[in-house]
Amino acid sequence: MRILIVDDEQTLLDQLQKGLEKQRYLVETALNGEEALDKLFESPVDLVILDIMLPGVNGLEVLRALRREGDATPVLMLTAKGDIDDKIQGLDLGADDYLAKPFSFDELLARVRALLRRSGGQTESVLQAGELRLDTVSREVSRGGKPLNLTAREFSILEFFLYNKNRAVSRFSLAEHVWGDAFDPFSMSNFMDVHIKNLRKKIGDADGSLIRTIRGVGYIVKDEAP
Repeated sequence: MRILIVDDEQTLLDQLQKGLEKQRYLVETALNGEEALDKLFESPVDLVILDIMLPGVNGLEVLRALRREGDATPVLMLTAKGDIDDKIQGLDLGADDYLAKPFSFDELLARVRALLRRSGGQTESVLQAGELRLDTVSREVSRGGKPLNLTAREFSILEFFLYNKNRAVSRFSLAEHVWGDAFDPFSMSNFMDVHIKNLRKKIGDADGSLIRTIRGVGYIVKDEAP
């Protein structure tokens, strides 16, 4: 899952990014509203953590612009403690939840998980293909009941495959979802291949029978044969 954090406090931004990446989320950041809108309209994310008090275009204006474009991406607003008016206005504009500063990271993480669980009509937190099981809430992966230790990038690749189970996934769509703007198709193609190879090895798919390569297209994951 890709998360965009928008806050003009660099220290807080760095702390949240580090904490969420440890939970195996892919995180992008923006220091102001203009930068946030540029990133959101260029490449979609799964969740926005959005501070209201931003220089220039504030958080409420960013939220208003998103909803005006019909973008239903879940938004968690960060507000000043006790600022009821901002909370009400944010919810009226289409915010999905809010959290008052200062807050504990554990509380923010719980709200992030709840919003991602509800987003896109996703009602099941567990994605499966045969004996391969991925829990989007606990961030745990196993096959045949055996826990697997994946990196954040490997987890995101597998999660994307399982969300699109039984459908062909192009290399471009995979790159756009997992790497976003950081992916250069001309210089990082081999880099993607290395990640896929390592993922296959970790999930016991060295022969490519689960994550199948479609030449000239990309990949497809199908349910394993019983």
